[in-house]
Amino acid sequence: MAPERTVRSIFFGGGTPSLMKPQSVEKIINEISTTWQFSNDVEITLEANPTSVEADKFQAIRLAGVNRVSLGVQSLRPEPLAALGRLHSVEDAIKAVELAQSIFGRVNYDLIYARPHQTLDEWREELTQALNIASTHISLYQLTIEYGTRYYDLFHAGKLKMPDAELSAQFYELTQEICNDFGLPAYEISNHARPGEESRHNLTYWNYGEYVGIGPGAHGRLIIDGARHATSTERSPYKWAEYVGEKGDAFVEFEALSKGEQGDEYLLMGLRLKTGIDPVRFEKMSGQPLKQAQIDHLTEIGFLQILEDGNLRVTDKGWPVLDAVVADLAA
Repeated sequence: MAPERTVRSIFFGGGTPSLMKPQSVEKIINEISTTWQFSNDVEITLEANPTSVEADKFQAIRLAGVNRVSLGVQSLRPEPLAALGRLHSVEDAIKAVELAQSIFGRVNYDLIYARPHQTLDEWREELTQALNIASTHISLYQLTIEYGTRYYDLFHAGKLKMPDAELSAQFYELTQEICNDFGLPAYEISNHARPGEESRHNLTYWNYGEYVGIGPGAHGRLIIDGARHATSTERSPYKWAEYVGEKGDAFVEFEALSKGEQGDEYLLMGLRLKTGIDPVRFEKMSGQPLKQAQIDHLTEIGFLQILEDGNLRVTDKGWPVLDAVVADLAA
């Protein structure tokens, strides 16, 4: 389907892939290597929870071929961990990060901030602690209320007060300031890394490259016969396995994207990056140029910047309202 490709990254993510046996991880990696060629510096990431049970498997996972781990820490304070429904303690998280850093060449872990009742001083203290532990990469997300979570129920019952837009912007600005001071600047709206330690896999998404989605519920973007296709697979693991057994794949979507759809996706993904988007590439992809009036307006109000290489990037001032910037450019 997609021959003669070079694999630069593999990402075991979604659900809890660290529950797999290390032998299964190794088997999948070996199977991929028989289908495509690996680059010399292929990045192989596996998501894991920082529980002691999963940390005990780190060495075996490393021997299976994984060279990067991403840990779902989410907080270094006990109360938010309980509210977020996490099964690990703060002590578990710190031990898991330190152990991972001693075994893997590259480690990421994530935190959620702008939580209910959290103050700027509390976040400064927690983030400073986190960055004293982090070595190369950290992902920092402002809390969003999602359906089916405890926070969702409390919020819609009027028992949960979230930060307003002004306070959210202050949280964001403080985050950038502290991370810059620690030498981990943002290269994407929520991701910070030392130069050269950026996630190669996620950069593929944000640079609107090609990627294959294989497991249950996975999405992909592939260029076949010159056309970019959107793919998705069956979400139910049982049905997914049944389809694969019957016909060799479990695709439930395999559709060519229109020029307009490609342009919109490129804007949505690429404007998340500090390096921004290439207007020439956008025009070739979408079949039409970006509207100069919108560019001029967004530049004038300080939300957009034209870089020396001609790329357009959203400024630090514009990042907190990224969705509105993308919508304005795409209009």
